[in-house]
Amino acid sequence: MAASAAEEPQVTGDRERGLTRTGRRRPNRLFGIFRWVQHMWIGPAHVSRAISRADFLAIEQAIFQGEQHHHAEVRFAVESSLNTSELWHEVDARARALDVFSHFRMWDTEDNNGVLIYVLWADHAVELVADRGADALIDDAVWQEVCDLVSDACANDRPVEGVLSAIAVLNEALARAFPADGSRRNANELSNTPIFLR
Repeated sequence: MAASAAEEPQVTGDRERGLTRTGRRRPNRLFGIFRWVQHMWIGPAHVSRAISRADFLAIEQAIFQGEQHHHAEVRFAVESSLNTSELWHEVDARARALDVFSHFRMWDTEDNNGVLIYVLWADHAVELVADRGADALIDDAVWQEVCDLVSDACANDRPVEGVLSAIAVLNEALARAFPADGSRRNANELSNTPIFLR
């Protein structure tokens, strides 16, 4: 589903299970053979030029600092492109984000409050996957704001700025929903290290 510049950002997902929120996509989303070429052309080097090791460390630190104020779990993942099998089966960013969420066991938190910010670089797509506990307590406007921050910043060649802003907004909302008070041990159930999928 492509969004034109005049359309509102698209929000999709299964409200009952609280699985995913979709960010705005650039109007020039590629299909068919053009999408294949895009994914064959875009590789890890493209992402590494935009997001350095120091940037990944800054993202990890922002997640760590935010999780000091709540007991939810936040992860960031960026994938340069899909492989030929995924392209052949027409896997989109939403399906891939759900795979990453599942693979890294983000659903396996005590309060079902794992949240993944996923970027598929070749498609210029941002996906936000939230487990049912987090989805039930966070307003849809917050999910959309997080997606928009990352999507807009990537479109303006400032991906790290957008990711850090999105993490700050997300951490603030999660701190209201899942505050880290003295009555509960604030265990880090999942790694804070960003996931870089080649």
